[in-house]
Amino acid sequence: MFDRVAVIGDADLVFPLKTLGIKIYFPKTNEEAGQILRSLEEERIALCFLHERFLDPLKEKREILGKKVCPVVVGFSDYREITDHLGEMMRDMALKATGSDSLVKQRGQDETR
Repeated sequence: MFDRVAVIGDADLVFPLKTLGIKIYFPKTNEEAGQILRSLEEERIALCFLHERFLDPLKEKREILGKKVCPVVVGFSDYREITDHLGEMMRDMALKATGSDSLVKQRGQDETR
């Protein structure tokens, strides 16, 4: 019987879902993600959420799984790319308006200045 849910995506995105009992995978390559997809049936996964960056490279493997009842593979997006783009736009506007982008915080940099 298929009775589990899995998520395949980036570690920083999917790791918190482990506390909910969801099986998580964070592959580094498309090949590794493909191996995970092939193993879902053996692990009794009924539903698998697959990050959008793996959708196109794993299209053939998803189509093969789509002919079976389980697992059902569904894509999801995390909107990080658009957030980064909007941050870049804000930096550009701040630079044009003030001549400096020091008013705009940048993710991943020391913010204690």
